[in-house]
Amino acid sequence: MPCNQCRSGSLIYVEDLAIFVYFMHNVQMKNRIFTCLALAGLGLLAACGGADTNEAYLKNAARVTTTTAIATTTTSPATTTTVASSSGSTKSVICGADNAEFPDLTQFAGAGSGYDAPKVVVTCGSDTLTVASNGITSYTYVQKTPAGLKSQNFSWTVSTKPKIASATTSIETKMSAVAFTVTGLPIYGPMEGPTPSQEAYGDPVYNDLLDSCGGHTGYNADYHYHKILAISSCSLEETIIGYALDGFPIYSNPQYKWKSGYEKTGNPTSYSWNAYTYTGGTSTLDKCNGQEQSDGSYRYYVTESFPYVIGCYAGTAKKQTGVAAQAMPPMGSVSKSSAFLCTINRDDLNRLGDVAS
Repeated sequence: MPCNQCRSGSLIYVEDLAIFVYFMHNVQMKNRIFTCLALAGLGLLAACGGADTNEAYLKNAARVTTTTAIATTTTSPATTTTVASSSGSTKSVICGADNAEFPDLTQFAGAGSGYDAPKVVVTCGSDTLTVASNGITSYTYVQKTPAGLKSQNFSWTVSTKPKIASATTSIETKMSAVAFTVTGLPIYGPMEGPTPSQEAYGDPVYNDLLDSCGGHTGYNADYHYHKILAISSCSLEETIIGYALDGFPIYSNPQYKWKSGYEKTGNPTSYSWNAYTYTGGTSTLDKCNGQEQSDGSYRYYVTESFPYVIGCYAGTAKKQTGVAAQAMPPMGSVSKSSAFLCTINRDDLNRLGDVAS
């Protein structure tokens, strides 16, 4: 299909699109309409010249919807169930390997006006810990991506008696949560998704994409961390801040006593794992960003530098289901339905025309 046939329905003229994208870049406008236009334009330019079967997709490319599954998790018989939310119990709960404290969230301000109150339900069984959360921050939400913030249906289940595996497990291609905090928020690995292309799978810390707590929202308006940048101001304590999916605890690291063993050997703007090399050294953590303890247990530590939280799994990660297992687009490919972070409709285009004139 030639490019001059891309001008159907509510789509944008390709020549005009290029002018607007150039204009946006040079004046550094942050307006949502221009951002959406640039993202949609990348998809349109790539699609032009394709088969006629792509025409229906092109006509509707600006209106993308995403459907996610609701998490369903079965756990062992519970001995303790505690709700820590602004609408539930005002009691914290102790559970998990090394006995982490899941705080009462009523003591925190929440994400702000217009957002749901944060809610975490902790179910402590004889062998498993299950944490269900609506994924809302317990501190003021600051928007860093076009996606915004919405309630989720997260549910993670991990072992309370984890064991070190005979071999570590890589997280280098894992595009979903590798851990969660005691406040019910997902923790991702040290790389971003495939867009924008010039920063594909790059280091979100290096690329300055995170808020003051080390997180931002993804395609599904789901808040998650890539780094823990603060403790008390982010509703966390200087003890256990969360759990990896293999069940081992993640500890805070006051004054960053423990150092990462990775060194920057390339450009982490894109493909962050290719830009860092594990070299080890005195007083550094292992390749997974943790260390085995004298009693045979294991601890991960948050660090100031890459990989920030987890570098690999030291134990065996428990497979999660539902929303807790949802991922960004897979490594190496971007699906048509996930290529756009926002929508453009005729009203947006009309307003854009008013601005341009």
